[in-house]
Amino acid sequence: MSGHSKWSNIKHKKGKADAQKGKIFTKLGRELLIAARACGGDVNDFRLKIAIENAKAQNLPNENIQRAIQKGAGGTEGANYEELRYEGYGPGGVAIMIDILTDNRNRTAGEVRHIFSKNGGNMGETGSVGWMFEDKGQLRILREGLKLSEDDLMLTALDAGAEDFEADEEGFVVYTTPQDMEAVRQALLDQNIPVNEAELSPIPQNSIEITDPEQARKLVNLMNKLEDHDDSQGVYSNFELADGLDF
Repeated sequence: MSGHSKWSNIKHKKGKADAQKGKIFTKLGRELLIAARACGGDVNDFRLKIAIENAKAQNLPNENIQRAIQKGAGGTEGANYEELRYEGYGPGGVAIMIDILTDNRNRTAGEVRHIFSKNGGNMGETGSVGWMFEDKGQLRILREGLKLSEDDLMLTALDAGAEDFEADEEGFVVYTTPQDMEAVRQALLDQNIPVNEAELSPIPQNSIEITDPEQARKLVNLMNKLEDHDDSQGVYSNFELADGLDF
């Protein structure tokens, strides 16, 4: 795989800060609701299982988890949410995609379009940048408490069927095909390797390195604004920030 987006690491750190404000709880609750609605509340369903484990990893209270599942399975409150993906361009033509859960697509589309235009980007048509990405499973493993060395962890993940492996200052990300994500996740758990977070998300097939501090500042600001939108479930891009870039 060529060029993992470093935004995933920035977003991960930001997500931890958001959790302290409770903002990420809302996003986790919506994902639980939608996943439960799709499978009728079957806790053995892959998507719902992952949503539950991600919620637990972020310390979402059990009663909140159960309430969201019951709402989704009951098809009542919140059942009118739609899943959408908007595409667009950031400063310098960088590709950006944003996953949305909304109960009012016209309102959300207008607000997202405004965020793009106000922060040096523009919203594109469906498919305008999607072809630059490929959906992959991502399994995040934290360094803290991990008993394996990095090399042993990488070999274990690859033996389990992973496609790629990446390290950052907080831990590791194991990349898989969407079809193999659950099998790889379970193989890691069977080896007593805790998976802190699992998700299916678009990964850029090629990346653009940003070396200009002003462009970097504008891009990160735009990504933050999109992440902060109430209906945003995830934001993805094909840029990497150059090492040592100060902005």
